[in-house]
Amino acid sequence: MEYRIIDTTETQLEQIEAIERQCFSCPWTLEQLRSQLSDDRHVFLAAVAESGAVLGYVGMMFVLDEGYISNVAVAPDFRRQGVADALISALMTRAEELGLAFVTLEVRAGNEPAKALYAIHGFVPVGRRKNYYDLPKEDAILMTRFWK
Repeated sequence: MEYRIIDTTETQLEQIEAIERQCFSCPWTLEQLRSQLSDDRHVFLAAVAESGAVLGYVGMMFVLDEGYISNVAVAPDFRRQGVADALISALMTRAEELGLAFVTLEVRAGNEPAKALYAIHGFVPVGRRKNYYDLPKEDAILMTRFWK
């Protein structure tokens, strides 16, 4: 499958909102997603097929030298095909270019595939947030990748 990683634009937001609804019990709204478009505080990348279909996306907010991954999702039909790996790799390249000291994220404690993927990209567990997620209620594992 051919796709490219691009900075998300307004034209991808409706597809991203649909992926949000497929993937998360508390999905972000179109307006919340719009607030994440790349600017001087955000990086918002999408994996886009030649047809224009959005396969997945990743977003990061940053301030000074600290980054926080806000969301990562891949459409169910395109999982286990390297899309999330490519998105995270591209995001980590961008984080390095921005000179970030670290990037952190939360992941459901029971989401072993996601935790394994993040570990491949250098993220290590650094903490736990009790009952962070709803529907179902679950702890979050904080994972961080450090550069400095």
